[in-house]
Amino acid sequence: MPQRYHGKSLRIGRVSMTGMIYLVTTVTWQREPLLREFDIARIVTQTINRAPPTTLAYVVMPDHVHWLLQLQSDTTLALALQRVKSISAHQINQHLSRRGPVWQRGYHDHAVRNEEDLRQLARYVVANPVRAGIVTTVKDYPHWDAIWL
Repeated sequence: MPQRYHGKSLRIGRVSMTGMIYLVTTVTWQREPLLREFDIARIVTQTINRAPPTTLAYVVMPDHVHWLLQLQSDTTLALALQRVKSISAHQINQHLSRRGPVWQRGYHDHAVRNEEDLRQLARYVVANPVRAGIVTTVKDYPHWDAIWL
């Protein structure tokens, strides 16, 4: 039986370090594909682009987001994610004239090691829609960005 992870258990051992680069994944409430709608995905991209961490790359998929970021001294990983999820949830609910959760609690993070190739990791992030079969080339998918590409 596959192991299930819960938001509370994902926080065990989590450390936020200024200057550290993280690859973060967060998913919508009950994996509802809310983000497939162009305007909703744009709310998330705009929120990420205004977030305090330095954004290196991201992709907004129909039911989740991958975000490669570098923490600055004015925030922690938890606070950065809380801000993005809170602001975008409020705007999404307002746009859809609804109430209720938009994002699942918690998120998955991976602290990037020095030896990992950041450009390759960014390519992996933005190629997610191609691997998912949504588009045949990343140029056809509008909800991504990377500082190198």
